[in-house]
Amino acid sequence: MAHRLEITVLSAEDIRVNGKHVKKNVFVCLQSPDSGRLDETRMTGMESEGGGSHPKWNEKVEMEIPVHARFITAEVKEKSSIMGSVTSIGMARIPVSDFMGGYVLENQVQFLSYRLWDKKCTKNGVINLSVRVKVSEHCGKVVKGVPVGNSDDCHGVVRGIPVWLNNYPARI
Repeated sequence: MAHRLEITVLSAEDIRVNGKHVKKNVFVCLQSPDSGRLDETRMTGMESEGGGSHPKWNEKVEMEIPVHARFITAEVKEKSSIMGSVTSIGMARIPVSDFMGGYVLENQVQFLSYRLWDKKCTKNGVINLSVRVKVSEHCGKVVKGVPVGNSDDCHGVVRGIPVWLNNYPARI
């Protein structure tokens, strides 16, 4: 069983390579290392508009993560225009608990920002994204309560604390 996520990679802020602002050819790779499959990587398109150190993508990426997943990695990379080599600019580990479980509902959009860390474990900008956990197709409509009766004429659900009056002593 897996959860379907819709992650919109919005933008990044103040990213640098060797102390210089990044000019263009920047993209983001999203992956769930807990899936056990390295081919589950999802990538955004390249930002080549010359966004400088503040590239913008505003691109939706859909992915499935296993129920037991603890985090997702978002890695910002740059493709060199001269050699064509790809270098990692920074990476963020996004805890799944930030957008699942607790008080966060399914289909609710969460806007999140995370610090990027480079290979030398130094701060290298911030990535901004939004995450929406898509409603599971198999669950349909969720009803909380206790089913009433087991005959065909009772199709309701009762909510609250059941009270059986015949169990209390009569006070006459």
